[in-house]
Amino acid sequence: MAAICAAAGGYAHLYSSLIGAGLLTGLGALGTMLALMATPHNGKNQITRLSLLAVFGFLSGTNLGPLLQMAIIVNPAVIMEALLGTAVVFACFSLAALYAPRGQYLYLGGSLMSLLSTLCWMSLFNLFIGSRLIFQAHLYLSLAVMCAFVVFDTQLIIEKKRLGNDDYIMHGLELFIDFISIFRKLLIILTDKDANNQKRNKRN
Repeated sequence: MAAICAAAGGYAHLYSSLIGAGLLTGLGALGTMLALMATPHNGKNQITRLSLLAVFGFLSGTNLGPLLQMAIIVNPAVIMEALLGTAVVFACFSLAALYAPRGQYLYLGGSLMSLLSTLCWMSLFNLFIGSRLIFQAHLYLSLAVMCAFVVFDTQLIIEKKRLGNDDYIMHGLELFIDFISIFRKLLIILTDKDANNQKRNKRN
């Protein structure tokens, strides 16, 4: 559901003047996510929580709008390539987590959080340096980390379920964040690669 709402949000940014990516949509996505996390799973507020998940998905898709616009300018086909690539990557890593021995990848949690912290510092550092090499290293490392998060989150959700936690809405939120993060990274990589190929062809 969140993925469908994200697609609607991206479409709204591209083809509607009613809403567009910006500070308000970013804060709105953060606010709805925090509200969803703060709303207890007690069976009585299911519609409210599903609505919050839908709004979060829509705003997340809206926030992808500028990146989608850039991809369309370079080559519209890369959007579908990124989407299909994300679906394949997500499915493969999810299956790897499902068929792995119980709890095998749960130890990754601490390492992944440390890597996320390192990526944040790399991004901040590169704001002042402006190095393309650091940018590309950050991009590919981020993609690898998010793929690892799919494995970790999938096994964590399985363990939570075994312990009696059946909050499927929150579980869906966690996996949706992984999915859209992988899509964003793949779209940037493919768009950048296509743009560089076009520049080389013009020179030749």
